[in-house]
Amino acid sequence: MSRVILGLDPGNGRTGYGAVRQRGDEVEFVECGCISTNPKHSREERLLDLHRQLSALFERIRPQVAAVEELFFSRNVTTAITVGEARGVILLAAAQNRVAVSSYNPMSVKEAVAGAGKAGKPEMTQAVMYTLNLQEKPRPDDAADGLALALCHLFWESIEG
Repeated sequence: MSRVILGLDPGNGRTGYGAVRQRGDEVEFVECGCISTNPKHSREERLLDLHRQLSALFERIRPQVAAVEELFFSRNVTTAITVGEARGVILLAAAQNRVAVSSYNPMSVKEAVAGAGKAGKPEMTQAVMYTLNLQEKPRPDDAADGLALALCHLFWESIEG
């Protein structure tokens, strides 16, 4: 049995994504990247563009599950709101494509992938590269975060059951 897990890191202007394929106990890299929207467009247009790009991504990759980072409260309320809006668009696109969603907080992702809830970006990137046997760093960092979310889902799923 083979299935694809799509990790999505909602962001203000950029949403990182990473897809992995699980075949039994094996995990392999599928693709990663970043969905960007035009900062000169209105908020509504950017959310619509994000939705269009996400829909195309879901159609192309055809994941069985999406792992999405939970919104954590930041000091900048405006940023938290815009990230929350992007997360809502992700949840909508997943539902429209009948893809189950699991949510993970940043500390759980770091714990699952790097073994330490306070791991930094370099440690996370190295852990993702090692796990997926990648020769080059996923670029940009948002893409590495998407891959980390997908791997986190596999880790927690194996523990739970």
